[in-house]
Amino acid sequence: MSIPQSGGGPIEHHDQLAQYLADGCKPKEDWRIGTEHEKFGYCRDTLKPLPYEGARSIEAVLSALRDRHQWSEVREAGKLIGVEKDGANVSLEPGGALELSGAPLETIHETCDEVNSHLREVMDIANEIGVGFIGLGAAPIWTHEEMPLMPKGRYKLMDAYMGTVGTMGRTMMRRTCTVQVNLDFGSEADMVQKMRVAIALQPAAVALFANSPFFEGQPNGHKSWRSRVWRDLDASRTGMVPFVFDDGFGFERWVEYALDVPMYFVYRDGKYIDALGQSFRDFLQGKLPALPGETPLMSDWADHLTTAFPEARVKKFIEMRGADGGPWRRLCALPAFWVGLMYDQTALDAAWDLVKGLDAETRDGLRVAASVDGLQAEVNGVRMHDLAREAVAISHAGLKARARPGAGGMIPDETHFLNALQESVETGKTPADELLDHYHGDWQGDISRVFAEYSY
Repeated sequence: MSIPQSGGGPIEHHDQLAQYLADGCKPKEDWRIGTEHEKFGYCRDTLKPLPYEGARSIEAVLSALRDRHQWSEVREAGKLIGVEKDGANVSLEPGGALELSGAPLETIHETCDEVNSHLREVMDIANEIGVGFIGLGAAPIWTHEEMPLMPKGRYKLMDAYMGTVGTMGRTMMRRTCTVQVNLDFGSEADMVQKMRVAIALQPAAVALFANSPFFEGQPNGHKSWRSRVWRDLDASRTGMVPFVFDDGFGFERWVEYALDVPMYFVYRDGKYIDALGQSFRDFLQGKLPALPGETPLMSDWADHLTTAFPEARVKKFIEMRGADGGPWRRLCALPAFWVGLMYDQTALDAAWDLVKGLDAETRDGLRVAASVDGLQAEVNGVRMHDLAREAVAISHAGLKARARPGAGGMIPDETHFLNALQESVETGKTPADELLDHYHGDWQGDISRVFAEYSY
């Protein structure tokens, strides 16, 4: 989850809202890659989720990152809620999952080095205090009551509101994890093309990264339960945003969408002020019930943009949001997949050619089917396995064309980061399929085996 934004003066004209997004435009040489991933922590002896405080806790892990690995602490209301260093931050998710929000980096080689360094630091601490971390899209055995709500004002407000607008918002907050990548755009037209490809191919990402077939100790009938959860969270702020494909889509249309997303909060003086269900349009007119007579700052707009949760999201960059959290290899495969599609124009054009004939019904149907059947999904004659195979091939070509070397030039490009996805399209099996094979095979129905065999 996002941290409070800062900077920027008062919003005096409506045009500033779209300009905020347009200010994200960068020349290609300045495009960067920001990878985020979440993982569940648990006590190794009991397999119970980590509490916030105690000898084996999220606070203990964050404190050790601060004290032993030179991260700077982030506090809210006196509570340690994260650490930051060199443009990256580590924070706690609502149910106690640990998230790395990586620095903006130039290559997947650097991204993978960052992920590897982070996981080595975390595992060094975890091994010492008897804690484990695992990358899955959904908590495999824990109930809602077992998952503590972390001490952040934003989470407290969201938790109360989630129960009034959907059936699975609280499940999302406490018992799901993701990996995502944030990518840049060069112009409004570039943003539009990238968003259209991003939305249309999110179902392929859901399928390729499907890794949540278990929930509350049993198979749940889905390859990606996380994706299923997001479908019943809050219809006003989630989904496949079909207007992205309308003629005339651009920054201003995204502004209009975001203004229609009900507010969660306003952040002032280190505190979250309850604005649940209120309108940012009213805020612009000084009519927000939570702050009568006040008008918003640009930081309020930046905060509000983080409360829309579609499958891909526009801020000053684009966030790809469809994938389950997963094993170590796929934490680098996700940014590689999207960078290959997005950062080479020939690949981006090919990706658009691949999906431009899909209508809104098919796109949405693929999203639903991907969560249930993974690569075996099929909607209106579109086979997910074929779609994913072609998308991975286009991404591979895009990474090869980028030709960004690693290991001091020993590795010529970033294509090897797609190896895990290429294995999936060759075999038709995703991490979820592998987990289910174990469950029905050598695990003999014992889902707790996932902790010993799949933790980092």
